[in-house]
Amino acid sequence: MAIYDITVPIRSGMPVYEGDPGIEIKAWSALAKGDSANVSFLQFGAHTGTHVDAPAHFIEGARKIEALSLDVLIGPARVIRVPDEVAEIDPDFLAKCDLDQVERVLFHTRNSNFWNEGFRKDFTHLSPAAADRLVGLGVKLVGTDYLSIEKFHSGHHRTHLALLSHNVVIVEGLNLSAVPAGDYELICLPLKIAEGAGDGAPARAVLRTA
Repeated sequence: MAIYDITVPIRSGMPVYEGDPGIEIKAWSALAKGDSANVSFLQFGAHTGTHVDAPAHFIEGARKIEALSLDVLIGPARVIRVPDEVAEIDPDFLAKCDLDQVERVLFHTRNSNFWNEGFRKDFTHLSPAAADRLVGLGVKLVGTDYLSIEKFHSGHHRTHLALLSHNVVIVEGLNLSAVPAGDYELICLPLKIAEGAGDGAPARAVLRTA
């Protein structure tokens, strides 16, 4: 059984979405300094690296991260390879994909090559009409390989709203560079953050082959 780790490591200097909190990782205590244990201090936004968006990210009063169903976050998934020349995934592109009975779809785009440089505004994204199409097909989870599924500064957030308002889970910030197109088992477990901060959470995500 092959296992692909599709999680982007959280590290200082990695790209973060414009306007989001930066990343700080440092030693809080250290054996090398005579402390009794190594303890790290971590500071970053909920939508850093590989992360899950809950409906509360864009919808006031909607479900938060701790309320998401594990049945959606774990199960069969299809990886769709999007050609590098495709900047926007639209309904015409989806019409060429075999999504019959697919409940979880992960889009492998040129974005997976962007993780070792600064934040890119020209990342491949999903159009609102394509989001509506995925909802109509019965998809329950959509994943993408950059920090947002939506066009940079779209001005309307319609892609997010189309999915989240129908309780479709969004997974962003994947690294699918080593994953061939095809069918896998997805295991994606976001941190269970409570106390009102459940708009999203970093996650560890892997794909397993049968």
